[in-house]
Order: sequence, then structure tokens, then C-alpha cells
Amino acid sequence: MRRIAALALLAFLVLTPLPSVRAASGDTLLIFRPQDNEPVASDFATLDTRNLHPVLDFDATTNESAVFSAIMPRSYAATTGLTVFIHYALTSATSGTVDWDVAFERIGDQQLDIDADSFAAVNSVDNTTVPGATGDVDIVSITFTDGADMDSVAVGEGFRMKVIRDATNDDATGDAELRFVEIKET
Repeated sequence: MRRIAALALLAFLVLTPLPSVRAASGDTLLIFRPQDNEPVASDFATLDTRNLHPVLDFDATTNESAVFSAIMPRSYAATTGLTVFIHYALTSATSGTVDWDVAFERIGDQQLDIDADSFAAVNSVDNTTVPGATGDVDIVSITFTDGADMDSVAVGEGFRMKVIRDATNDDATGDAELRFVEIKET
């Protein structure tokens, strides 16, 4: 009798479909690490380590960038937009400010000829006071509304995201070290 009950329970668990799961506001959609960078042809952030932690070094005097590719998860509800969180530290600066820019490029389904870049306008977080100790990780956020602000990237479509240190306008010395980039549903 127990064996029949166990088999019935097993059949129920195997054959019962799971409910579909949708992302809710604030849920993490994607996480990028330094190793995920696809370096641009020039002025690219360089892969480095800090105490064996992989980082991307962004120069203090040149606007350097990193590019990350992904497919917009099907769990993205596409109602309000995205928030991009940049986790970074500074190589040597303990004072000053750092500025970050982020832009999206929709690849989609027959939406873009990938022979040329087509990033939307950047959104920025500016004048962020750097941590008081080198190596302390700070987290800043940049929001994008759904639609043109994020180049109209849709669920299930390929896209690229470019992260740029706006060295022209910030005043922190030395490299900014990117540790992670997180994309969350706003």
C-alpha cells in the first residue's frame, strides 16, 4: 500500500506542471562580471585583478567602456523599465567623484545590422563621491524607462549594454575598478 501511495505521489509531482514565474518589480534579471566584457576596438576597460577579484579598470583620463551582451529574460514584465547597478571600487582615489554612463543597443529579431553600433543615448549617474578607502566597493544605480530609453529592447531579444566611465567630467584619480553590473526590473 505504501508503495502504491509513493508511486502515486511521484506521478503527481512529475506530471503536475509548475506555475509560470514572472519577475516582479525589483527582481534581478541579469548579472555581468568583468570576464563577460566584450572589449570595444579602442578605449576599452582592461581586465585586471585585485586580491584575485576580477575587475575591469576604467582610466581616469580617458572615457573607457565595457560592453556586455545578453538576451532579455522572458521573466521581464516590460512595464516600467530597468535599473542598472554598477558595483565598483577605486584603485587609489579616496576623494573626488566618479561618473558612469550606460547605454543599450537592441539587436532583436531583424532589428539591427550588427556591422555598425547603434546604441541609444546614455543615462548617467554623476558626481558620486568615491569611497573613503581604496578597495571599498560602492554601488550606484541608473534607471531606464521601458521603451526608447533602453532602445526598446523587448523580452527574448538580444541586446548589448555599454558601461562608460565619464572620465572627462569626474575628478577621481586613478582607475575605477568595475566588479559587477546587475540589471533589475524597476
